[in-house]
Amino acid sequence: MNLQIVSILFVIFLIIGIPIGVVLCITSMVPNFINPLFPADPQYLVRAMISGVNSFPILAVPMFIFSGNIMAKGKISEKIFDFFSYFVVDKTAGLPIAVIITCMFYGAISGSGPATTAAVGTMTIPILAKAGYKKDFSTALVAVAGGIGVIIPPSIPFIFYGQASGVSISKLFMAGIIPGLLIGFSLMVYSWIYSKKNGEDKELILKYKKELTESGLKRIFFDSVLSLLCPIIVLGSIYTGIASPTEAAVISVFYSIILSLIVYKSIGIKDLWEIMVETVRTYSTILFIIAAAIAFSRVLIFLKVPDIISTQITSVVSSKIALLILVNLLLLMVGMIMDTTPAILVLTPILLPIVSRFGVDPIQFGIIMVVNLAIGFVTPPLGVNLFVASTISDVKMSDIVSRSVPFIISFLVVLLAITFIPALSMIAI
Repeated sequence: MNLQIVSILFVIFLIIGIPIGVVLCITSMVPNFINPLFPADPQYLVRAMISGVNSFPILAVPMFIFSGNIMAKGKISEKIFDFFSYFVVDKTAGLPIAVIITCMFYGAISGSGPATTAAVGTMTIPILAKAGYKKDFSTALVAVAGGIGVIIPPSIPFIFYGQASGVSISKLFMAGIIPGLLIGFSLMVYSWIYSKKNGEDKELILKYKKELTESGLKRIFFDSVLSLLCPIIVLGSIYTGIASPTEAAVISVFYSIILSLIVYKSIGIKDLWEIMVETVRTYSTILFIIAAAIAFSRVLIFLKVPDIISTQITSVVSSKIALLILVNLLLLMVGMIMDTTPAILVLTPILLPIVSRFGVDPIQFGIIMVVNLAIGFVTPPLGVNLFVASTISDVKMSDIVSRSVPFIISFLVVLLAITFIPALSMIAI
């Protein structure tokens, strides 16, 4: 009975638009209000929330957010885009491909989908429009490509999955490289097909190329090389064992400060305070959601939800293929209505034991989960990247959604490959 009431209230609260952190807190307390003997009383829930966020790996999250904000304020994405544009601007779909590559590199700095969309989109959407590309196409491109930011390591969702599953975060980062590259490549393929089919304004593109090449390769190279080194330094320190993901996040903060404040001088000392305030504001919301999701997951365990769902799923499916299809459909639906962080923290303890029984490696499942939820960034009604892209471009949400469909299909093709070809996730480990 408790489970039914919790489920109904959870859905109702989400539908009426109550913030997810508040929803998780309220529904976590419901079973004890109904039955005072239920073990998860308010005191237990508070202890669970505090102990859940008292974690060294989670410290990497605010550090990566801080680093990403510094890079965004310092216009690092602009320097990365100029570098790649220089080589491909006059090729078919050259500028859209440069946008995708920039999203991949910037995602390797920020670890966040919405942050990548905002930082890259603010700068590239006007450039694409100036080069003759339709604004709705450019906006959809940035919104979907921004989703790669949570797959290309370092990834904030991978940190949360590692926290919830006990899997090595460093190995998750390594496993995310090939899937992230494949998704980026699939988006490039569609961009090329679109540009070939609809044509490009070569006159405007050549005009932009002239503006770009006037600076010269030497200036562009030396202006961007240090920006390009940032993800290499961060990931290299993790993969070589020099630093843990949390320590690497701190390295990225110091590197971004040195780069933006001293080398490029694109921000001042006063800007650092504003960036810190913005980081605290962003992370405080995330931190509350993390704590609430951990408490909610404990309640679900007391309600034996993992056992119930496991029994129901195993009674319906008997093969690994059927299970993976069912889990993918579930995660896609969840991604449409729930933010990535609570979805990972709530669903990992439920689904991981089930898929493990069918021989799915926890690391591969982490990649599958995060890729599914990344698609949720560009699917209504939540679609965080869609809202971000719409805000910075003034393009209607409905127009962005319709243009995003082919890009999302490309995303789904890679998701199927990752799901049924484990080597794509495991080969880099």
